[in-house]
Amino acid sequence: MTADDLSGTGLPLARLGRIGRRLRQADRAHPWALDAAVVGLVFLMFCLPDVLDGGAVEGDAPREIRVLFTEVSVAAILALQAGLVLPLLWRRRRPLVAFGAVTAVFVLQWSLQVALRADVALFIALYSLALHGRLRHLPWACGVTSGAMVLVAVRISAAMPVSDALFFLLATTTAAVALGLMVRIRRAQLAGLRERAARLEIERDQRSRLATATERTRVAREMHDIVGHNLAVMITLADAGAYATDIAPERGKETLLMIGDTGRQALSELRRVLGVLREETDGLKNAPELSPQPGVADIDALCAGVRAAGLEVVYRTSGDMDVLDSGVQLTVYRIVQEALTNTLKHAGAATRVDLAVAVQDTQVAIRVQDSGEGGRSGPRNEEGHGLVGMRERAALYGGTVSAGPVPGGGWGVEAALDLTPGGGAR
Repeated sequence: MTADDLSGTGLPLARLGRIGRRLRQADRAHPWALDAAVVGLVFLMFCLPDVLDGGAVEGDAPREIRVLFTEVSVAAILALQAGLVLPLLWRRRRPLVAFGAVTAVFVLQWSLQVALRADVALFIALYSLALHGRLRHLPWACGVTSGAMVLVAVRISAAMPVSDALFFLLATTTAAVALGLMVRIRRAQLAGLRERAARLEIERDQRSRLATATERTRVAREMHDIVGHNLAVMITLADAGAYATDIAPERGKETLLMIGDTGRQALSELRRVLGVLREETDGLKNAPELSPQPGVADIDALCAGVRAAGLEVVYRTSGDMDVLDSGVQLTVYRIVQEALTNTLKHAGAATRVDLAVAVQDTQVAIRVQDSGEGGRSGPRNEEGHGLVGMRERAALYGGTVSAGPVPGGGWGVEAALDLTPGGGAR
């Protein structure tokens, strides 16, 4: 089948789909209209010919068949037709009541030996019961219908064998029930698909909100690390510059230049972090200039900035740092940055910091220990956002972070990251 054949087939199907949707919308807006249309259609197709011909077996029917039935007036025909057709107005809202009313008139009509084309209303009522009614009522309805069909077969036994008549009538009954059940199952499947689509849409929105919350947390953590560290360095440099201005003006000028460099570095990093949050840019010209995320190689520059603030930092590494991917290197950098920031906040200028980063088999070990010789400006045993952020970063790689006082004075931070493929959080 070619693409043209498929497009030619799809166009009518699309039109039918649109027509079906419009009919469903109209039915929901005016539910009685469809039922009234069904009654009107049955009257035009099956009732009106009986009124004009004087009965279903009048006119061109063979004489041996006409003698089996009773001739009735037009008024009686109209009354029986009304009893068969009008209950169909309730076939969707009260399917069992409609079926019962139609069946009662049907049995009365055949008991009087009257044949009408409007008897098709019984099969419509049975179809509606299978589609809209309770399934536990369906077996009883089928039994009653089968009994009525036996009555019809007996009435026409002189013109047709009972077995043949029963086969035709019961086959018609089975078709009506099967069609109703098929449509019912199809509607249930479509309802299930719509419910599943709605549930998937809700789950998609929830995943989107979770991803947004995760990204906000990540950006907040990045900004905390950037702002906290650089402000701590700038405050320490400012205090040192103010002290040095009176006794060593050149040293004070150098300190001010360092503060400017640190501020520019912090501003650049903030632009990088906030730049990725933009949903749109007006072309490449206005796109934010993004620099690579910091890694282990940038720890030397970090230590240099801390040394400029007055701390003595001894930095050592061991193992192959090149085996670390960018995510692990960023985590190592941020943990070291936060630990040095805490030292700047809580230890004096004469503090010595021993920093060690070691790659051992499937682990990265980080140790930051200060002497705390200059005293502390605040308690460090309170767990703040910095320590929480370090633990969250380490948890991404199945790692742990511990912090606390060390023997002999000072404060230490130790972290371990797992480099195995299954070590990261999922």
